[in-house]
Amino acid sequence: MAQKLEVWQRGPLPNIIPMLQPVAHALLQAREEINEYMDSYPVQLLWVRPAGMASVGFHLQHLTGVLDRVFTYAIGKPLSNFQFEQLAEEGSDSINGYQVIDLVERFNRQVDTAMGQLMTIDGDTLTQYRGVGRAGLPSTVIGLLVHAAEHTMRHVGQLMVTAAVIKGLKN
Repeated sequence: MAQKLEVWQRGPLPNIIPMLQPVAHALLQAREEINEYMDSYPVQLLWVRPAGMASVGFHLQHLTGVLDRVFTYAIGKPLSNFQFEQLAEEGSDSINGYQVIDLVERFNRQVDTAMGQLMTIDGDTLTQYRGVGRAGLPSTVIGLLVHAAEHTMRHVGQLMVTAAVIKGLKN
């Protein structure tokens, strides 16, 4: 059986400028890995924090939230009240209890939104200043987009290790 190629090995993505191809590839790779790795993940393990580390549920919420927030800054807009509410919720279950698929699907939708935004970015804006957070910390459009990609992949790795450790502890 042939090994599946990673997203970046499959060639350029349509409607995304060359400078942003690596960002798009990373986000799509993250989505594929999360969907595969979280398939059949037990809901009762979603909020387990081995050795006090962040839970799988936190990582799924954080992955979605960071993409939303960083892409909002990249297009030059401030965060909404809803985004602040989502940030405050990171690491907590909902009143009704999240299912794994709920958090995975939320991430999938955020990746779709980010991909749509990537398709609209004009290459001439990549070096434009963007303030981050209430303090307006200095960044650029491309700086924020690259950060979104690397931060996403970092948390995908952390999620995968945490999930494996938790499953190992329960066996």
